[in-house]
Amino acid sequence: MSSVIAAITATGGYVPDYKLTNQELETMVDTNDEWIRTRTGISERRILKGEGLGSSDMAVPAIQEILRKKNMDASEIDCIICATVTPDMVFPATANIIADKVGAVNAWGFDLQAACSGFLYALTTGAAFIESGRYKKVIVVGAEKMSAIIDYTDRATCIIFGDGAGAVLLEPSNDGLGVLDSILRSDGSGRNYLNMKAGGSLKPATIETVTAKEHFVYQDGQPVFKFAVKGMADVSAELMEKNNLKSEDIAWLVPHQANMRIITATADRMGLSMEKVMVNIQRYGNTTAATIPLCLWEWEKQLNKGDNLVLAAFGGGFTWGATWLKWAYDSKS
Repeated sequence: MSSVIAAITATGGYVPDYKLTNQELETMVDTNDEWIRTRTGISERRILKGEGLGSSDMAVPAIQEILRKKNMDASEIDCIICATVTPDMVFPATANIIADKVGAVNAWGFDLQAACSGFLYALTTGAAFIESGRYKKVIVVGAEKMSAIIDYTDRATCIIFGDGAGAVLLEPSNDGLGVLDSILRSDGSGRNYLNMKAGGSLKPATIETVTAKEHFVYQDGQPVFKFAVKGMADVSAELMEKNNLKSEDIAWLVPHQANMRIITATADRMGLSMEKVMVNIQRYGNTTAATIPLCLWEWEKQLNKGDNLVLAAFGGGFTWGATWLKWAYDSKS
C-alpha cells in the first residue's frame, strides 16, 4: 500500500481592483518608472481600498473560488492555515475570521508568520496534517494587505509591495503526486535588516512609535538582496540535488516574487530558462506570503498532471526554503 501524501487539488486567488502604477508613485515619492522597473521588475501593484477591509477580505474570495471549483461545501474544510504578516488583528487569528466568513463551521485553524516564506512554511505544515491521516481537506492561504504597513513616503519600500491573496486545497493522494519534499531554513539575525520595529511585545505602540513611523516595514535593501539571492538559489539547488532532479526534470519554478533579479538568479542556479519560471511581479509586486499561491492560481491551466514544480522563497527574519511537488491534476478548461 502506497503511503499517503498531500496533493494540491485546487487553487484560488484574489487581487484588488485598484492598480497603483509606477507613474502614480512618481507623484508620491522621488522615483521614476524606469528606476523601479530596472531594479525590481515591477510596473504596478494592487491595493485594497475601502474602510474596514483586511487580509481576510481577500482570503475569503480566494477560498470561495476553490469551493466552487470542487463543488464543495465550506463545512467540509478540516483546517485553515493562513500565512500572513498583516493579520486583521493581533488576535484572534485571521484564519479563524476567515473560517467564520466562509462558513467553515467544522474547521480549526491558525495563522503562521514567516514573512515572504510563510506560504512554504504553511504548505509544509498543512501537508504534514494530511500525511498524518487525521485530516482530509486543509486550506492553505497566503493573504496580505501590505499597504497597511507601508510608508508611502519611503521609496525603498513603497515601490515593492502590493496586496492580494492566494489559496490551495490539500487532499490525500495515493498515486505519488503531491508535496514530496521541502527544505526550510531560518536565521534570526536577519531581523536587523528587514522588520517592523514597533507593535510587538518588545516595543509596544505608543504615540512616540507612531510619530517615528516605526509601525511600517523597514528594509536595509543591500544586505537583504545579497542574502536573498544566495539563500533562495542555494536552497533550490540543494533540493534538486537531494532528490536527484535535473533541470530538464523541472516543468516550472514557482519563485517568490520579491525582485526580478533574485528570480533570475535562482533560475540560473537551477539551470532553467525563464520560459519555465512563473513571473507576475510586474503586475502585482511583492505580495509577501501571497506571491507563490497567486502564481499557482494564474498558471493553473498550464499545469499538467505529473509536472515537477519547485517552489522557492525568501523572507524577512530571515526565512527561506524550497519545496518540490508533483502536480496532481490537469485543468485545461
